[in-house]
Amino acid sequence: MRVALLLPALLLCASCAHHTAMAPPPSAGWITPAEAVHAANDDPERGISGTFVFKVRNVDVTGDRIYLNSERDYRHQTALSVSLDAAQRDALQAQLGMPLDRLLNRRLLVQGTARRTTIAFTHEGVPSGKYYFQTQLRVNDPRQIRYAP
Repeated sequence: MRVALLLPALLLCASCAHHTAMAPPPSAGWITPAEAVHAANDDPERGISGTFVFKVRNVDVTGDRIYLNSERDYRHQTALSVSLDAAQRDALQAQLGMPLDRLLNRRLLVQGTARRTTIAFTHEGVPSGKYYFQTQLRVNDPRQIRYAP
């Protein structure tokens, strides 16, 4: 009798359960974007050094820099932005075996030091006095970047 009373409640609860796709946990020793941002904010001078793992959500090439971002919006407070001199574009594409625009949704491992960087808003090239912080991982050599398993 009790089972008959509990069965509808259990079925109702089971049908309400949400299943979310979970990313595999990073291997020990890899630093996630959230960990990098937190550590860089805790120690803006030194930042955090190691091997970082993230999925590329945005690729941006400015006049002199290449940015591989862990968030679609590079200004998002949890974004980790890998920054590389644009002159290294061909070497980076050779290292990874594909053009930059094909890196979206691929997991990378990057060695280096992530630091909190102040980014000033400008209007017609003049600083506005407003700014935000970005966690950047500056890379000097494309060999610091490889695919995550």
